[in-house]
Amino acid sequence: MKTRKSASKRYKVTGSGKVAYKKMGLRHILTKKSSKRKMHLRHSGILSEVEQKRAKSMLPYAN
Repeated sequence: MKTRKSASKRYKVTGSGKVAYKKMGLRHILTKKSSKRKMHLRHSGILSEVEQKRAKSMLPYAN
């Protein structure tokens, strides 16, 4: 089976099996965003259960 390369670049499977991703909105036009908002965007997000199932189907060799 082949891995979807687009998914492998966007998602990372954690040790406990959850799927982490980088949040959007921290590349440009940062002056109008508050410090609190930018601080929360720095941390990685965890996909919901439904989305995790979809992401893991595109990553066959992820645990």
